[in-house]
Amino acid sequence: MGMTLSEKIFRSHLKDEPFPGTKVLDIDVVMCHEITTPIAVNDLVSRGKDRVFNPEKIKVVIDHVTPAKDTKTALQGKILRDWARRQGIKDFFDIGRNGVCHAIFPEKGFIRPGYTVIMGDSHTCTHGAFGAFAAGVGTTDLEVGILKGVCAFREPRTIRIDINGALPDGVYAKDVILRIIKELTVKGATDCVIEFHGDVVKNMSMESRMTLCNMAIEAGGTSGVCMPDEVTVDYLWPFISAEYKDKAAAVEDFRKWWSDDDCRYERRLSLDVTGMEPQVTYGFKPDEVKGVTEMAGTPVDQVYIGSCTNGRIEDLRVAAAYLKGRTISPLVRGVLSPATPKIFRQADDEGLIRIFMDAGFCVTNPTCGACLGMSNGVIAPGEVCASTTNRNFNGRMGKGGMVHLMSPAVAAVTAIEGKIADPRKYGKGGAV
Repeated sequence: MGMTLSEKIFRSHLKDEPFPGTKVLDIDVVMCHEITTPIAVNDLVSRGKDRVFNPEKIKVVIDHVTPAKDTKTALQGKILRDWARRQGIKDFFDIGRNGVCHAIFPEKGFIRPGYTVIMGDSHTCTHGAFGAFAAGVGTTDLEVGILKGVCAFREPRTIRIDINGALPDGVYAKDVILRIIKELTVKGATDCVIEFHGDVVKNMSMESRMTLCNMAIEAGGTSGVCMPDEVTVDYLWPFISAEYKDKAAAVEDFRKWWSDDDCRYERRLSLDVTGMEPQVTYGFKPDEVKGVTEMAGTPVDQVYIGSCTNGRIEDLRVAAAYLKGRTISPLVRGVLSPATPKIFRQADDEGLIRIFMDAGFCVTNPTCGACLGMSNGVIAPGEVCASTTNRNFNGRMGKGGMVHLMSPAVAAVTAIEGKIADPRKYGKGGAV
């Protein structure tokens, strides 16, 4: 019998199997940020193990509260900063050079097909878009990864989802993954890897594929993955061109990670997106999803565009197309956080930042802060935020607040109307 992509990666990285079904894997990349890593660092120091397995394979960023907002967050940054310097970690992105971890690390070319990747952050699954096995881990596993370069996992099971049809105008990757989570439920992919297949995925950009994989965890998945192909090679080419004679050779090499035709799947689902409408969450779980027509008219207090889910350049272009020449409702606050400095500069060069500011948005530096209610857009008790982030848990963006998850397109027109709105009525790409 053939193997899935994840099974192939497990086989190629297997270091030990201490118990049946428990696989200890060599790790290619250990990623760190200032919220979860300082705890691991302090524990390693207290145990007399202040060292790293390989400083070249550790990537570090301060991204959740940046710049620091108080003494506690300043200390978190200092612990991470001092540790990176002690250990000679060159890929450390400090204030001013930093960005949202799951945007800046792939942007720097750190993720490749067939890699194993861990981080003390649940949305590490984003990097599976490159055909990697990428998973969020707890503090103990992160410590072991930093110290020894290994991590233990259970044997993966895989759910395959075939996404076909034609995406209607006004419908994007965020809508697709919300619809999938509604189908799977928040526990439907527990202890599984979700493989995304189909013509829709093949035609998606790497940014859209990252949006799909980013929210695999919201269905309980360990990771989400896409098969690495020409789109993957085009994205990575600046970093891998010296390794291959041409792009065709890279594409052929990456095919070795593709799931075999005769592999075993735990479950298979099909989704035809033809005629699908934009999707919006309505409760406090990511699987509580309705079509935008059912949610239209719901008042909001704040609109947030950004995060590791939808803060990339194509997301900003989509939102700006609807906002151009328009002003947001005086009843809402609009907040934009481009996910990395490169994205910010590109958006500025393309005139997008001006469009957002002219529309009435507050444009902030790259940060994860608002997404988990730490900074740069926390909402008050009783307030409602229309957000392009990935979680709508009770109090996620502020104690007592409500979050409605949606695409950048829905977020943009919601800002204009001051209530959840349907981008399709604005015409293709926001044109009236």
